[in-house]
Amino acid sequence: MANQTKLEIAAFIKENMPGFHKKRLESLVGLKLERVLSRKNPYLFKAKNVITAEQLVRQLLDAHLSSHEETVFGDFLESLAVHVCFLTFDGWKSAAEGIDLEFDRDGIRHIVSIKSGPNWGNSSQIKKMRDYFRQARKIYGQKRSLVAINGCCYGRDSKPDKGDYLKLCGQSFWELISGNPLMYQEIIEPLGHKAKQRNDEFEAEYAKVINRFTKDFLKKFSHDDGTIDWPRIVAFNSAIQKPLRERVL
Repeated sequence: MANQTKLEIAAFIKENMPGFHKKRLESLVGLKLERVLSRKNPYLFKAKNVITAEQLVRQLLDAHLSSHEETVFGDFLESLAVHVCFLTFDGWKSAAEGIDLEFDRDGIRHIVSIKSGPNWGNSSQIKKMRDYFRQARKIYGQKRSLVAINGCCYGRDSKPDKGDYLKLCGQSFWELISGNPLMYQEIIEPLGHKAKQRNDEFEAEYAKVINRFTKDFLKKFSHDDGTIDWPRIVAFNSAIQKPLRERVL
């Protein structure tokens, strides 16, 4: 791979990483305790013997942020993969439903569904991806050779041949879309561009949210002696809000 292409890939990462950090920070601003508490499993935290408000708030917030970060960073990795393939094989963002990337290599059209890691879906989600691949094949018909790829940005899969598609993970995926067996390593360094500065900003806001949530939690979900009011938490999370209508016979 030409040095100029490597420089362009690094520049793309550095240019777009601030967007990830911005969305990460925005996920904290304006966040409400009730929103987080309503979406998490209160029974799990009780089973883990969480006994302080700060401890529970921190675990609730971390679970919320982890899920959000996975989604946002997954979107970034998809855009990076498309850009890498554009620079190396003139790849393009596919217009076909459920297909993220298309490119031609060695006379073969590749259609790619990009996921962050190898353990991304259940059986019904994998079936849906297979349906998307079948629809794409119908569009192209028998006019050209075509291979369907489930590309995973990290991880491994010991049996990549899934019959009607290939599952290529980590090094294998990045090499496919770039022609460079070391691409999976070369993209890691630019990801750290100004990471400390961005993380310091995030940690400052994170501390504010922890303190605000803890204060709010103690006011709304604790007993007078300071212990956690678990029945009240479960009621907030799961109780029927309105009486059910009687069934009309």
